[in-house]
Amino acid sequence: MDVLKRKYGNRQGWKRIIDSRYAQSFLKNDEFKGFITLLHTVKVAHPLMVRYAGHSFCIADDGYMWLHQFPEGKNHCVTTMYNEKGEIVQWYIDICVKNHLEDEVPWMEDLYLDLVILPTGEIIEKDVDELEEALSLGKVDRKLYDLAWKEQREILHLIKAGEFQLLEAASAHKELLIKKLFS
Repeated sequence: MDVLKRKYGNRQGWKRIIDSRYAQSFLKNDEFKGFITLLHTVKVAHPLMVRYAGHSFCIADDGYMWLHQFPEGKNHCVTTMYNEKGEIVQWYIDICVKNHLEDEVPWMEDLYLDLVILPTGEIIEKDVDELEEALSLGKVDRKLYDLAWKEQREILHLIKAGEFQLLEAASAHKELLIKKLFS
């Protein structure tokens, strides 16, 4: 199998970012155990636009913040993207093999399949075709393929039941890291 794409909390090597600030912390409480990171894109080379369901959204620009939640022992990572006004633009849930730590920076091993949740509550399934292609090309085996679908189904169930707690915890996690970012 090929090495899967790695996504780091500090987004190292992302050429779009000209100037940024970064903070991270390990949390362990009743609601969450794992790393949280906050990337503040002070200055970017150009905005990052995405298109879902016929609408365009800016997800990275000057002053935006990306909060990553890397829950320990789980097969997902949640990125909450905030605009320069502090408003949530979207939640992006990466399905992953595992969350890791390397050189004190959390990262996850991407399993292609993603979910996007818009502030309107709309849920968008992404990259199903990439997961299917990865299986057919041998980039993932049947075990990882099945893991991705199982995790996605469980998260969708929790979201629809209003029980996916990382969405609600995002604001509190962001505030913890903002204090660290600007201290």
